[in-house]
Amino acid sequence: MDPEYFNSYVMSWGTLGTVRPFPGLNPEKDALAVQTALEKKDVVSLVSILTNRNSAQRQMVDKAYRGIGQKDLETGLKKVLSGDLLSLMLALMMTPYEHEAHRLRQAMEGLGTNEETLLEILCTRSAPQLKETNTAYSEIYKKDLEKDLKGETSGDFAKLIVALLHKDNVVGVVQRDIEALSASLDTKKTDPAIWINILTSRDAVHLQKVLMRLEMERGEPLDKTLEKRFSGDFRMGLKTLVQCIQSPHVFLAQRLVSMKTAVVHGVMVSRCEEDLLCVRAAFLKLTGTSLYTALQKHFKGEHLQALLAICRSED
Repeated sequence: MDPEYFNSYVMSWGTLGTVRPFPGLNPEKDALAVQTALEKKDVVSLVSILTNRNSAQRQMVDKAYRGIGQKDLETGLKKVLSGDLLSLMLALMMTPYEHEAHRLRQAMEGLGTNEETLLEILCTRSAPQLKETNTAYSEIYKKDLEKDLKGETSGDFAKLIVALLHKDNVVGVVQRDIEALSASLDTKKTDPAIWINILTSRDAVHLQKVLMRLEMERGEPLDKTLEKRFSGDFRMGLKTLVQCIQSPHVFLAQRLVSMKTAVVHGVMVSRCEEDLLCVRAAFLKLTGTSLYTALQKHFKGEHLQALLAICRSED
């Protein structure tokens, strides 16, 4: 553990992130320290500084750095770092919404589409967060996110994806929603539109009540019910959405179990200022091993140290 972290560690009730604002921030001092570290190729110092500042503070350091060297920090990092460590540091230098937009774009580029990453972001983010991400995507890539998503998906799965992007918060009646979903399951062919409409237009607390009572009424886990009634990408998408409604932190912990570099970077960077402590707790309960220990078994070198700095501590 970096000793500097203990100086920046300000615990407060309601704080569920692992990366918190660094007290007494001096962006100009940090910028000079970063410049020196880049000149000396001092990776340890770079990692120490960038993982001990929150996103807003890193943006301030970047601005100060540009004032010193007339170049952005991203350019400097690319000259000194490479591989997975570079990818992680560049992710940290993005704003939260830029980072989510970047992940969505990466999930749609190249051969095939990474549906799991699309679903992770669209299912776990609120309507206001997705609106900001949508704006960031348009500004960065000069493309329309909805059109890109439609181009990469099809059928009922595409309808679900678009509905998630534009999810609403309509006031609903719990019993009425239960009855509508239950009735759809009693038909010969279940109508996907009913599920898409209800599960993307209510708040999380409302939907948790609906799904819990629906499970009790049907007498089996909803996961099994959906497995029987739907198929293909839509089934996967609906099961993911239901899991995220019921327990988003368990879903994110399950994502981390794979220890795939892109997934680990994506989840840890996007959640480190929000609720990574909850994800850590879910990971420990799920695997019997702390995230901090698991990272040490799969990664190494400065890349590992950067991940541990974001994770912060053993559970």
